[in-house]
Amino acid sequence: MTEIVLGVGASHSTLMNTHWEETLHKDRAERFRDALAKARDALAAARPDTVVLVGSNHFRGFWLDLIPSFTIGVGECVASGESGTPKGPQPVDVPLARHLANSLVESGRFDVAFSARLQIDHGQSHAIQYLLDGLDVEIVPLVVNVFAPPLPTLERCEQLGRAIRETVLSFPEDRRIAVIGSGGLSHRLPWPDWRDPHGDDEEFMVGAWLDGRENWQDYDARRREIIRAAEAAITPEFDEEFLSLLERGQTHRTTVFSTEELEKAAGNGAQELRTWLLMAAVLDHVPGRRLAYEPMPEWLTGMAVAVLDPARTHSERQS
Repeated sequence: MTEIVLGVGASHSTLMNTHWEETLHKDRAERFRDALAKARDALAAARPDTVVLVGSNHFRGFWLDLIPSFTIGVGECVASGESGTPKGPQPVDVPLARHLANSLVESGRFDVAFSARLQIDHGQSHAIQYLLDGLDVEIVPLVVNVFAPPLPTLERCEQLGRAIRETVLSFPEDRRIAVIGSGGLSHRLPWPDWRDPHGDDEEFMVGAWLDGRENWQDYDARRREIIRAAEAAITPEFDEEFLSLLERGQTHRTTVFSTEELEKAAGNGAQELRTWLLMAAVLDHVPGRRLAYEPMPEWLTGMAVAVLDPARTHSERQS
């Protein structure tokens, strides 16, 4: 019997690794880091065999020569290792991953892409570093396109989460499954719309995204200079509303946002909320528990951690 035992939503930032000492709001940073540790402990207590790891890609595993909306890793999975995140092969639950890909396609509901040799970046490896540290689990990596428009709609992401829930629960082998959504919350990256770049920096970025498959490291130094020079654009009011919806089990209400409306409300980086929404849908939108929310201008991002525990929700309903 397969069970879905826990969901975790967590923001990511490689600046935790590379610029911790330069962080001014150390109290906020430490509260966020402590919340990651609490979420990691909750995962350990839930004893998952496999983690469905939903994350974005920052043009170190996918490039503009090919950008699917949704890609499942069904074989080898290698982390790129940028900015002090884990590097190298990651353990994949191949039977479950292939069951997911096959069933979603054969059901006619989703024509997901798959990769038998997937490269992931900190959009997922940040979660491996902090949330899966020391845990003996395999992963099923799911990469959502959130940075190269046209993007999958939020409604489509929510629908995929529901479809994954049904597909996971139909898996014929015994598994305890956790789901992580990695990304967000509000932030604005100095990244152009690849279809209409303006100025040298934007032209450079688009060139890196198009031509970096074989030599992405060659572009990284200037990429990071551009990012470090950006001004923070965090929207705490939006983040609080989103987390309130999560706590009430109502993240599906965010599907009313178009891609353009979401960017206007919370920045282009908020498109990563698709990973949280998808995760919550796999958990059937059980009410979540916020562990932290910290606006971190040094990291350009509203940083949050939350846990969705179906067992806790069931016990609360019974009491």
